[in-house]
Amino acid sequence: MSALRQYLNKIKPKFEKDGKLHAFHSVFDGFETFLYVPNKTARAGGVNIHDAIDSKRIMSVVVLALMPALLFGMYNVGYQNYLAAGTLATAGFFEIFFYGFLAVLPKILVSYIVGLGIEFAWAQWKGEEIQEGFLVSGILIPMIVPVNCPLWVLAIAVAFAVIIGKEIFGGTGMNIFNPALICRAFLFFAYPTVMSGDKVWVSSEKILGMGNDLNTMAANASSTVDAYTQATPLAEVAQGVNPVDTGTSLCDMICGFIPGSIGETSVIAIALGGLLLLITGIASWKTMLSVFVGGALTAALFEGIGNTPITWYEHLVLGGFAFGAVFMATDPVTSARTETGKWIYGLLIGVMAIVIRVMNPGYPEGMMLAILLMNMFAPTIDHFVVERNISKRMKRGGTK
Repeated sequence: MSALRQYLNKIKPKFEKDGKLHAFHSVFDGFETFLYVPNKTARAGGVNIHDAIDSKRIMSVVVLALMPALLFGMYNVGYQNYLAAGTLATAGFFEIFFYGFLAVLPKILVSYIVGLGIEFAWAQWKGEEIQEGFLVSGILIPMIVPVNCPLWVLAIAVAFAVIIGKEIFGGTGMNIFNPALICRAFLFFAYPTVMSGDKVWVSSEKILGMGNDLNTMAANASSTVDAYTQATPLAEVAQGVNPVDTGTSLCDMICGFIPGSIGETSVIAIALGGLLLLITGIASWKTMLSVFVGGALTAALFEGIGNTPITWYEHLVLGGFAFGAVFMATDPVTSARTETGKWIYGLLIGVMAIVIRVMNPGYPEGMMLAILLMNMFAPTIDHFVVERNISKRMKRGGTK
């Protein structure tokens, strides 16, 4: 690392003012600060830096927290392909994992190439520093889409999310909506066939000689393939069917061996990432807990009146509920920031997610809309919490 540091110091003057490559200063600065903690300190009497943890370090920890869900998602992509083909018993762990890895990798590359490309171009155009927010969004986006989402469609959605969902608001820290969820919402409403249905959740093609060509196998009359057109458990719930009755066990729901978006199926993997976020203090436990509380209470109410075919706790482990509660609702930029506001914000997300699921059969996954809706109201929640605190203090002081 010292050799790299010396090399960066050597070429740095070329990117400074009056240097030959000054036009690309923002690109160099973004790369340097990603690798090393900035060495700038405040002047005497100014605001002081408390430690070496800047926003890029925080984003790196969030990306690390996402790794368990991403790695399991890759394995599950391969697992679903081999399961649908009826060849799961003869496939090894690494064969299954690497098939999923090859299926997911292009989506990660497209997300980062398009997103970071726009970020870099925007920074050059505005003469600003490269913003670090897309480090997390770039990995979140591939994790919340189906494995069969076309790459060109994903590229359009990423561009829309970065430009319309973030940059026009002023960039990282100024956006009011979560960019990854803006991307998913764009896909859902602009290209609904790539985000719903029975054929988008199971990878159906061979990749570099690995996996199974489910289309060819299904076309063969003698084939035993009958699971290629497979709905997610939540889609079955929307049809009034309990997934347990069709062979999906509670263990499968928790472990994640079910069709679904790439990174959202395994509650265990999501919990490992959530634990890291809580230990490091990056995510708010109040927001996270209140989402689950709101969802559990609402699901229990609907279960009690017979409006849902599954139990309240199955609602919490299916679809994107757990993933949204841990990684989306806790986004520090778009969520409530007051301590009381975090409880209200999270509680309403949990309530709205279950209400949308149960009351709107056409949209069985309610987490995305619930979080986007509460993103819009988060500043309002904080405003009323602050005003209430001010009012209480004024009353204590005898001021009218």
